[in-house]
Amino acid sequence: MHGRGLRAEHGDDGDRLVNAPDTVATLAPSGLPGLDPAWSRLVTTASGTWHLLDNASTLTAEPVGTLLCVHGNPTWSYLWRSFVAAGARAPRPWRVVAVDQLGMGFSERTGRVHLLADRVRELGELTDALGLTGPVVTAGHDWGGSISLGWAVDHPDLLAGVVLLNTAVHQPLDERAPAALRPAMVPGVRRAATVTTTAFLDTTLALAHPRLPGPVRDAFRAPYRGAARREAVGDFVADIPATAEHPSRPELDRIAAGVRELDVPALLAWGARDPVFSDRFLRDLRDRLPHADVHRYPAAGHLVAEDEDVADGVLRWLDTRVATGEDAPSEDAPSGDAPAPVRAGDDETVRLLGATLVERAADDGPALVELRAAGARTVSWRALARRTEQVARGLVAIGIGRGDRVAVLVPPGADLTAVLYACLRIGAVVVVADAGLGLRALSRAVTAAEPVAVIGVERALVAARTLRWAPTLVAAGPVHRRVARALGVRATLAELAELGAAAAGPRADGPEDGDVDLPWPAPDDEAAVLFTSGSTGPAKGVVYTHRGLAGMRDAVAATYAISPSRPFVAAFAPFALLGPALGATSVSPDMDVTAPRTLTATALAAAVRSLQPAGGPASRPDADPAGVVVFASPAALVGVLGTQHEASDEDRAALARVGTLLSAGAPVPAELLLAVRELMPAASLRTPYGMTEMLPVTDIELTQILAAGDGPGVCVGRPVAGARVAVSALDDEGVASGSPDVTPGVLGEVLVAGPHLKARYDRLWFTQADSARDAGWHRTGDVGRLDDQGRLWVEGRLAHVVVTDSGVVTPVAPERAVDALAGVARSAVVGVGPRGTQQLVVVVEPDGGGATAVLAEPDLAARVRGALEPRGLRVAAVLVVPSLPTDLRHNSKIDRTELAAWATDVLAGKRGRR
Repeated sequence: MHGRGLRAEHGDDGDRLVNAPDTVATLAPSGLPGLDPAWSRLVTTASGTWHLLDNASTLTAEPVGTLLCVHGNPTWSYLWRSFVAAGARAPRPWRVVAVDQLGMGFSERTGRVHLLADRVRELGELTDALGLTGPVVTAGHDWGGSISLGWAVDHPDLLAGVVLLNTAVHQPLDERAPAALRPAMVPGVRRAATVTTTAFLDTTLALAHPRLPGPVRDAFRAPYRGAARREAVGDFVADIPATAEHPSRPELDRIAAGVRELDVPALLAWGARDPVFSDRFLRDLRDRLPHADVHRYPAAGHLVAEDEDVADGVLRWLDTRVATGEDAPSEDAPSGDAPAPVRAGDDETVRLLGATLVERAADDGPALVELRAAGARTVSWRALARRTEQVARGLVAIGIGRGDRVAVLVPPGADLTAVLYACLRIGAVVVVADAGLGLRALSRAVTAAEPVAVIGVERALVAARTLRWAPTLVAAGPVHRRVARALGVRATLAELAELGAAAAGPRADGPEDGDVDLPWPAPDDEAAVLFTSGSTGPAKGVVYTHRGLAGMRDAVAATYAISPSRPFVAAFAPFALLGPALGATSVSPDMDVTAPRTLTATALAAAVRSLQPAGGPASRPDADPAGVVVFASPAALVGVLGTQHEASDEDRAALARVGTLLSAGAPVPAELLLAVRELMPAASLRTPYGMTEMLPVTDIELTQILAAGDGPGVCVGRPVAGARVAVSALDDEGVASGSPDVTPGVLGEVLVAGPHLKARYDRLWFTQADSARDAGWHRTGDVGRLDDQGRLWVEGRLAHVVVTDSGVVTPVAPERAVDALAGVARSAVVGVGPRGTQQLVVVVEPDGGGATAVLAEPDLAARVRGALEPRGLRVAAVLVVPSLPTDLRHNSKIDRTELAAWATDVLAGKRGRR
């Protein structure tokens, strides 16, 4: 490790001239992407000379405090360049100091081995030399996390907060080190992997998602040209304290214990795809810092700061949690001591979802009716209440209780209903993700929720065990004994019910018999984590409390007059699950609910007939013969219309007696409802507007849609009972910067509020903070306006707004105008070019598909322009595709972001047909 001056280096990085001795500290070279040379400086302490990035000289105002950033192995301060930049441009600036640890980056190669305790002490020497006086927030990544936490524990008088990115502060002795690290930890392999070759460095850089650009990879490699420059890379790996005898083990244990005493704001920003610091390390840190805010990036990996814009999020967090002195509780912190048990009815403002099952536990009338080709299955209120109580007690018997998360992967039906209400009964948190997400996205969703148990059918349990979703598995259907043993299935639902019956004792004739030892959850306890569809980005977990779910039930009941005397047909699974809470008999038609188009006209008619007082298994003396309600998705309605020719006169007569049809889950074209009206002439045809975060928000009936006529978008009606709607006005740049406003005609992002609004997003602190910038309101990401009658018109997504040199253009209204042209099946309006001077491009999917050209024929292009020019819109190009990209779940939400990227490449001559 002696300096050799100017030399030619051959080997792992090709021929390069290195104009510096190997041992000395140097400034970072100029020209590295994203790094301002003005940040680079050298500081000498008793232990050596440090290179660091420091934005102090570029700040134009007094900083709030200092963000002290510590890298891991084998990166350097370059990892924090976006933080250094963000700190300087923030409205309330922060001084950001990102260090190169001694022996790493462009700091001095001291020739010594630096153990964990040395590095913590040396970092303290550096901050003393810098004269840091606080407030200081530490930030650490990889093994820099432990070092930064060591400094935090040792400097409580300066510490104002901690930020951690994919790191660890504890390695259990009974668990092996992460698999990705093990090869490099083998003594005979370590030096070859970390020092004499660039294997360890290359592997680390390959963990980025997406792949790092070449210049950025070169920048990370810049301080490590040659084996002599990489000695500390190997030393860092050797210093991993994986055994009790390791010299750094006492220091790691000291820091791990000290972290539990930190009472400052904490943020854990985590890349979920990290093969090194996986979620088990995140769980450990959450246990040690239970008040910490968490943002988990599902698509990011080990180099989370390269994969995502973490820096701006951290600066927003600093502004909220540290700069303003806010001491609000963490979005993910436990609620503290368990509140006193609350029984259904004890809280006058909240009637828990399970209350109806208790009240009707002696009712032999039908609660659920399942129609299948093999025959009808009817479940009485008494049987459903008893089964729910037994499963609830069975769950408690196997160790699942209040606050535990349970992922439920069970097909809609009586079993699913019993499981959900059993979980709600004991205060367990139900985790629900749509299998339509696909296995990869479903796995990300379930893993993000961290359930303690999975209840599912056999194929779900196979996935759960293979992908390690949860330690406890419960079978919701028949499983062969050998399969159950191989998967480690803890119990079946039938066995849970047996355990529950035994736990309740001989007096268990109804749910009320065991109330003394089975307390009810509190209204503000977490009740469910419901995942969004993923059609507008990665699926997000939406947390509801019991109070929020009760609000959803009440909104549906009030809006659609659902009651015990008004039964309904549930061809849309989410509403079927509300049946027991509403006290209404619900019928599931003969269909595959995971494939809504399998609903036929005859199957729907049979379901309706089963609810008529003239006969059928669901007949009730108090039923309203004209009050049957049908819930069906638009796709299910397409299936009904496509098979109406098979309907008999008796089928048509039954459908003609439907009182209300509600269609939700995706946009519902008026043309579809008009066609349905021919089959159900007596029905009020209604379409709610809402989202996973709040459903329903508004409601509108077909006659109201027709009366509203043409407008700026899609009229989705007025707010339902309890709901409020406002907009945040768009500025000239298309940014929703306004405060909540209900002034008619103001174009902006749609904001919603009400008693059935989500509590928060799950472990997505930045997303939650963005969505709740206005107290009490949720920013939906939709764009629209209110009219003078209080109706909401939705005009598209905020992300799809086009900002031209003549103003802001929302896509829905121009798309509807193009869709009305002969020969056009669907269209999408997107923007190409820099925001503010974007050009409008219309992408058309012709009737019948099969387009072979990219540019539209002159006649079609002329007709498109002719449809939009009267609206003051200038069209730069009209392109044609065989089919527009849409979300897989609904096949209706057009991916305009993908189309905009494709159109940009086409017009630049880079791409052809999709």
